Amino acid sequence: MKVKEILLEKKKKVDEEVLKHIPNKEPKLHYEMMRDYPSRGGKGLRPGLCLLSCEAYGGNESDALLTAAGLEMFHNWVLIHDDIEDWSDERRGKPCLHKMYGIPLAINAGDALHIKMWEVLLENQEKLGDKKALRVMKEFVKMINETTEGQTYELCWVKKNEWNVTEEDYYTMIKKKTAWYTCITPMRLGGIIAGAPEEDLEKMINFGISLGKAFQIQDDVLNLVGEEEKYGKEIAGDIWEGKRTLILIHLLAKCSPEEKEKVLSIMNKKREDKSEEEVKEILSLMKKHESIEYAKKESLKHAETAKELFKELSMPEPNVKETIESLITFVIEREL
Repeated sequence: MKVKEILLEKKKKVDEEVLKHIPNKEPKLHYEMMRDYPSRGGKGLRPGLCLLSCEAYGGNESDALLTAAGLEMFHNWVLIHDDIEDWSDERRGKPCLHKMYGIPLAINAGDALHIKMWEVLLENQEKLGDKKALRVMKEFVKMINETTEGQTYELCWVKKNEWNVTEEDYYTMIKKKTAWYTCITPMRLGGIIAGAPEEDLEKMINFGISLGKAFQIQDDVLNLVGEEEKYGKEIAGDIWEGKRTLILIHLLAKCSPEEKEKVLSIMNKKREDKSEEEVKEILSLMKKHESIEYAKKESLKHAETAKELFKELSMPEPNVKETIESLITFVIEREL
């Protein structure tokens, strides 16, 4: 099976586990909203990586299913809040939850999914025993701390109109916001459940940082050049929202003083004050100065580093290890 099919197969099992834990009772709107994002599909990279990592170290997929469901719940409640914080319009091809129901109800649904995540993880006590269940929960605490710190960097750049953000700043942000919850924690969780060597669990951090960089840069590229139906979010949303991406950082470093002044005058505007023509103008400058191509090359570079670091992991199941390795290629070649 191709890696995308494997991820979808595993995501189906995880989605069933997630929805099984969200009741269909009063108040019906509350639970309908909690089920909304988990029912919209997605790549399933994070729970898939958790399950595959467990299998690669000789563990049973069923032992990691609750944890993978917790990861998916985390991903969805964070997205609900993230869409509000970024003033986003679309998520997975549909209006964002706050656009459908308003900000107060959307925040409440996100909070409820957050609590449901911990409720699901508590069930690991019976499944994994107290010691492993507690360690899994500690990994979630670490992941949430890293992710919210990364989000703070990004939100503050926008709030304070900071444009002297360097590539190093960008990588610090995505290491925290993207790498920990997309790559590092899912891998470590699967390994912990299966009893992976502590040495490998430590090595997963640098591997996950490189893979997280490749993933986020590719996501930034797709935001500008992807097909909206496949990508599931509005194209050029990062420009509308004023995001400091590697692409924009490169553009500001390469364009003329006059062009830079124009770019900043547009990017400093609130979303509702920008025009489609202005967004297209920035896209045109990004192409002129090959900023998108630069980002693509950087994504490939970090993916190659991830591949080299991945080889150091002593996974005893070669077929599953090969599947995870193919995920690295999938991350930079995906269209969504």
